[in-house]
Amino acid sequence: MFRQLREDIASVFERDPAARSTWEVLTCYPGLHAVWIHRLAHWFWVRGLAWLGRFTSHLGRWLTGIEIHPAVKVGRRVFIDHGMGVVIGETAEIGDDCTIYQGVTLGGTSLYRGTKRHPTLGKGVVVGAGAKVLGGFTVGDGAHIGSNAVVVKEVPAGATVVGIPGRIVEEGVKEKDQTEKERTHFAAYGVVPNQEDPYAKTLQSLVDHAQELEQTVSALAEKMRRLEQAAERSKSEQLRAIK
Repeated sequence: MFRQLREDIASVFERDPAARSTWEVLTCYPGLHAVWIHRLAHWFWVRGLAWLGRFTSHLGRWLTGIEIHPAVKVGRRVFIDHGMGVVIGETAEIGDDCTIYQGVTLGGTSLYRGTKRHPTLGKGVVVGAGAKVLGGFTVGDGAHIGSNAVVVKEVPAGATVVGIPGRIVEEGVKEKDQTEKERTHFAAYGVVPNQEDPYAKTLQSLVDHAQELEQTVSALAEKMRRLEQAAERSKSEQLRAIK
C-alpha cells in the first residue's frame, strides 16, 4: 500500500510542474485524494458492500468535486489534475499512468445493465480538460484526447484526437516506438505543441488550389479578350482594304 502511495505522489511531480513539496501534494491535490477515496470505495464494492461503496464514492465527490463510480477499475499512477467536474461511469476502466484533467466525462451511451457502457483507457492515455469519451470502446495505449474533444469511437494506440466529433490528427505509432514516445513527450491536456491538423492542411491546400485555378481562368480570359480584339482589328483592316 505504501509503495502505491509513493508511486502516486511521484506521478504528480512527474506531470505537474506546479508541485513543490510532498506535503503540498498530500494536502492540496484533490485528484490524488479522489483516487485514494475511490480505492476504498472499490474495495467495498468488490466485496459486495455496494451501498457502502456508493456512499464512500459520494463522500469523495463532495470532498473533491470528482465523481468516480466505485465499480470503476483504476490502474497504478493515475493522476487526475485539478479534477473538478470529472465524471467516470460504472463500467469504465483506466489503465496505468493515465492523466485526466478537469471537466472530463468517461460516459456511457447505453441504458442496458450488464453491458460495457463506458470506455476503457489503455496505459499512458492523456485526456484533456473538458473532453467527453462516450461509449464502451477502447482508447489505445499512449493516445492523446485533446481538450473539449468528443470521442465516440475507438482510438488507436498512440493517436491524437481533437474536435467535435473527435478526429485523428496524428496517427498511432508502432508498439516498438511507443515507449520512446512516452518517455520523451508528455502532452499536457492532450495537446501536442506545433501539431498540424491534417484536415486544416487539406482545406488550406484546396483553398490554394482554388486560387491557382482562379488565376489561371483569369489569365485565359485575358488572352481570349486580347485574341478577340486582335480578330476585330484584323477584320476592320480587311474591310478597309476591300473598300
